[in-house]
Amino acid sequence: MTIKKNCDYGKAAALPPGSPIASSDAELQSIVCAARSEHRLPVTVGLLAGDLCRTLGGSGDAARLLGPQALTVPVDLPIALIDGTEYPFVAHLLVGRPFANDFAVVMNAQWLGALDLGPRSHPGDGLIDVTTGTLPWTQRRLAQRRAHSGSHLPHPSLVHRRTSHERFIFSSPVSVQIDSGLRLRGEVIEIRVEPDAFFVVV
Repeated sequence: MTIKKNCDYGKAAALPPGSPIASSDAELQSIVCAARSEHRLPVTVGLLAGDLCRTLGGSGDAARLLGPQALTVPVDLPIALIDGTEYPFVAHLLVGRPFANDFAVVMNAQWLGALDLGPRSHPGDGLIDVTTGTLPWTQRRLAQRRAHSGSHLPHPSLVHRRTSHERFIFSSPVSVQIDSGLRLRGEVIEIRVEPDAFFVVV
């Protein structure tokens, strides 16, 4: 069930025996995509590292996943339709480079590497956090520094919104990076959210 205000998120529950374990966002994305293509969602995955793991407060301790301190949480799955092909992602989708010309970042996690690009993002609220815009080159370095703490927002040259659907149309193919792994190019990008699509144990 999608998280609601003033409600607990997830429950104390260990990783079921035989469940897969991922050590990065890209690895988690691959596991979830395979399960989705085989109609096996919701799948439960142990998570040891990556930006989604950090967002969820994961410790990276494999033994914890099997013990009473393990936390099991439902996670939304954003689906990007890029030029007609679906690309699910678990943590983030980045168009271009942060704060460069016409960049866009779509966050399901809070972090993208060292940058807190989704300070209000929550992976179980049924929404994605979207930031778009272009900063003058003189302001990009300052924005990069502030993004380490999430204080790059608000900014008059950046547009931030929280939504369950998003659509981008570019005049020519742009670079797209999914979960710090898959790289491709596209012109038309549509994104929707499948709430509570899988479970993560941290």
